[in-house]
Amino acid sequence: MNTSPLKPGFLIPAAILLLAVVAPLLSENRYLHHLMIMACVWGIAATALNLVMGYAGQVNLAHGAFFGIGAYTSGLLMLKLGIGFWIALPLACLAAALFGLLIGMPSLRTKGAYFAIGTLCFNVIVTVIIDRWENLTEGQRGLLGIPPPSAIPLPFGLTVRFDNNMVATYYLFLIMLLLTLFVTRRIVISLMGKDFRAVKGNEELAASIGINPFRTKLIAFVTSTFFAGLAGGLYASYIGFLSPDISDFHVTFEVLIQVMFGGIGTMAGPIIGATILPVISETLHALAAYRMVAYGIMLIVVIIFLPTGIMGGLKILWARCITRK
Repeated sequence: MNTSPLKPGFLIPAAILLLAVVAPLLSENRYLHHLMIMACVWGIAATALNLVMGYAGQVNLAHGAFFGIGAYTSGLLMLKLGIGFWIALPLACLAAALFGLLIGMPSLRTKGAYFAIGTLCFNVIVTVIIDRWENLTEGQRGLLGIPPPSAIPLPFGLTVRFDNNMVATYYLFLIMLLLTLFVTRRIVISLMGKDFRAVKGNEELAASIGINPFRTKLIAFVTSTFFAGLAGGLYASYIGFLSPDISDFHVTFEVLIQVMFGGIGTMAGPIIGATILPVISETLHALAAYRMVAYGIMLIVVIIFLPTGIMGGLKILWARCITRK
């Protein structure tokens, strides 16, 4: 049996990690640092969506709503109640997970496309509530002035500050992304991860061997919403401003395209999609509303020519190279 670690599934994440660690040291370009910070935020969001869709097979179309719940919970706690970032962030994750539990319990009992439709409706409802509940969310005026992460004291009187320090912010967000990947990886390779894939393959067959499909799907869904809340909370502290648009279905579809573009059901695929597509999105920014049309065309092209995403294409290419040897 070939136990060599020289496989795309090992080499690509290792190369991405090495590049991610040294990249801010190679350039002082603040726009590049901004793109890397946003790649970490979207990488967390895409990894979270990949867990429930790629491994558990549940089409969640409310990911933007949970991202928005995390962002607004964190922003409101810091602005309205004066709670610090390091307490507001985990509370934002828990708030998103709580809503995930409340929505998942009834909707995951449905079959077929009803779960996707139900989550899409929830996404719309959350955006409308944020838009109309002006006394709390400021509606279209938005939440302005959300503070950055609080400084971290170090030994010998040193302090890591995140206000106007994009490199420190980037490394903080990179650590959060790596923690998300570590937890997700541990889940995927565990017995629970095998249950995810069994339910994705055939619910009835999984139930016949003792797996509880509803409980399995609920765990995947709630875990996914927890990390969507984490991405939203980090986004709020970095951007400093929130409007209802940050929770709408456009966010859901952007993250969905990132996952499918990079390779759904793989660990590295969502990170690749979350790194490449925001750059393309910035390039297409002049197209305004037509940007989603361009995204849609891109998704169609990927589905036709790379149905398993970039990671799937690389695995096929690697397998052909090995076969020729």
